[in-house]
Amino acid sequence: MSTAPSPRVIALDGPSGSGKSTVARGVARALGWRYVDTGATYRAATLAVLRSGADLRDADAVAAIVRRAVIELSVDPDAAGISLDGEDVSTQIRGPEVTGAVSAVSAVPDVRRQLVELQRALIGPGAVVEGRDIGTVVAPDAPVKIFLDATPDVRASRRAGDRDAGVPRAGAAGDVLEAVAADLARRDRLDSSRAASPLQSAVDAVHLDSSALDADQVIERVLDLAREVGLAPAS
Repeated sequence: MSTAPSPRVIALDGPSGSGKSTVARGVARALGWRYVDTGATYRAATLAVLRSGADLRDADAVAAIVRRAVIELSVDPDAAGISLDGEDVSTQIRGPEVTGAVSAVSAVPDVRRQLVELQRALIGPGAVVEGRDIGTVVAPDAPVKIFLDATPDVRASRRAGDRDAGVPRAGAAGDVLEAVAADLARRDRLDSSRAASPLQSAVDAVHLDSSALDADQVIERVLDLAREVGLAPAS
């Protein structure tokens, strides 16, 4: 009896500042695959809720707003972007207000169900999918699962130097770094402790610490894993 072919999916999970987005885009580009940034969909959903003025603590209202929102994500690794109700909100979703509220919105189980359905539809014929629950929820049958991490100080340094970090730029560099580190710790705590699809590594995921590696080195390691299961041609 024949067996179904393995899905053409690489699942890349990990916390903010671990390098997921850069690595996922690089791997997708190398393979000619789609790039699915699931975090952007949660941020767009959060922006919709914030614009509505709804109480973030009202899970039913939050879920209803997200249900009405039209969220469209570009899956081109060279032209990443997202729109909300026909408006390009690629910049707006990276602002501090969205960053501060996204963990609360993404913790609503019905929001997660809606967006996981969208994310799965975007995988198509092959995709590198990055987020926090890809290997455990979105694509649990992915033949390559990676949990990418880095030390807290490295993650904070990366995010502080990222123009999309979503933190105020006023004050000394040390103040910004401290603020980013505190925000990362807050998001780690919320994302890891939520009841619905918490941030965690799949049991069969390969752990990669990117602290002492540059993006190209991590991309090559992921491609090596893809080659081992026949998802990428031999180098």
